[in-house]
Amino acid sequence: MRLNDVRPQKGSKHRPRRVGRGISAGQGASAGLGMRGQKSRSGGSTRPGFEGGQQPLYRRLPKLKGFPQVNRKQYTTINVSKLAALAPNTEVTLESLKATGLITAAKGPLKILGDGELNIPLSVQAAAFSNTARSKIEAAGGSCEVLKGSPL
Repeated sequence: MRLNDVRPQKGSKHRPRRVGRGISAGQGASAGLGMRGQKSRSGGSTRPGFEGGQQPLYRRLPKLKGFPQVNRKQYTTINVSKLAALAPNTEVTLESLKATGLITAAKGPLKILGDGELNIPLSVQAAAFSNTARSKIEAAGGSCEVLKGSPL
């Protein structure tokens, strides 16, 4: 037996129904598709995503860029390079930074970012630290304290 000898089992295949060939054939005239309408026409199906003329979902959603985060955490950020201007062994908080003028307006809890260099030890209290900022502050001999219960 070879691959070209393979045939379906006897009786497993039925001949296709010949529709639309007159009333005596059983499926004449409308060929079993009903009377009128879009589904009775040739090629009468809609494309995927079509919603009957309503604005389809793929056009209702915003293009690219994702969705805005609903309860986004808003931080007041400052880089380590700005903290280098402070005196050594200073205690750094959001209030002390506003008092020194390094931050003008607080948009939320304080977050320290790691851009720049720091060579003086500081005691920093903030709601969040980036990994590079934490490592640079501790490498300079300072300490990082995460404030619990800060309004986020």
